[in-house]
Amino acid sequence: MIHLADKIVIVTGATRGIGAAIAETCAELGGIVVLTGRNEEAGLAVEGRIRAKGGAARFVQGDVTAPGFPERLIEDVLKREERIDVLVNNAGVLSRASAADCTDAEWDTTMATNVTAVFRLCRAVVPVMRRQFAEHARRSAIVNIASDWALVGAHTAAAYGTSKGAVAQLTRSMAVDHAPDGIRVNAVCPGDTETDMLLSGRGTEERAQMLSRLGDAIPLGRVGQPADVAAAVAFLASDAASYITGVLLPVDGGNTAW
Repeated sequence: MIHLADKIVIVTGATRGIGAAIAETCAELGGIVVLTGRNEEAGLAVEGRIRAKGGAARFVQGDVTAPGFPERLIEDVLKREERIDVLVNNAGVLSRASAADCTDAEWDTTMATNVTAVFRLCRAVVPVMRRQFAEHARRSAIVNIASDWALVGAHTAAAYGTSKGAVAQLTRSMAVDHAPDGIRVNAVCPGDTETDMLLSGRGTEERAQMLSRLGDAIPLGRVGQPADVAAAVAFLASDAASYITGVLLPVDGGNTAW
C-alpha cells in the first residue's frame, strides 16, 4: 500500500496544475505538505482545499529562483515541521522556441527555474536529509519533475528540452552520490498533460479540439491528467519505492515507446 503517513513533504510550484495535484495527492496519502509558489492567492486556495478534506498543508509564498530562497525555505520547514522527508522539485517554465529563435532572456529564465533552482533546493536539503539518516536512520526521498522531452527530442522547445535533460542527469548523479546517505533521488517524466502550460502558446484552437488532437498522437489515446503524474510522484516518494533510485519514470501514455 502506498502511503506517506506523517512524512514532511515539500512541493515547489504547487499553486496549480501538476504541482497542485502532487500536493493534494501527498496530503490525501497522509503527508504533511509544505507547498510553495509565487501566487499567494492560488497557493492559499490549494492549502484550503487540502485542509477542507482533513489533510495537513501549509503554503509558503516564494520564487524558487530568488537568491537565498532555497535556504530560507528549508530553514522555515525545519523550524515549523522539524524535519524534511520528501522534496518534490516541480516548479518549471516552458519556452516555445527553436535554438535559432530562443532569446538569451528565454534561455536564462528557463535554466534558472528548471535547472538552477532544482540544484539549489537539492543542495540545501541534502545536509538535512543526510543528518536525519546518520542520527535517526530516517530515510528520505527527492523527486524531480523532468519531462518526456528529457528522453526524446523536443520540437520548438530547445531551452525547455535541454533544461529537463539536465534535470535527468542531475537526478542520476545525485542518486549515485547520496544512496549511502539514505536519500533516494528519482525523476518523473510527464508527457502531454492537461495544464495551462501545455495549452499555452498554441494559437486559437479550441481546448477540446486541441486535447483530442494531441491525444490521438499518444498510444493510450489521451493526454495525461495532473493526477496521473501525482500518483507516480507519490509512489516514488513513498516507502513502497524503497529499492528504487536513479530512475527516470515516463508518465506519458507510451509516447516515448514509439
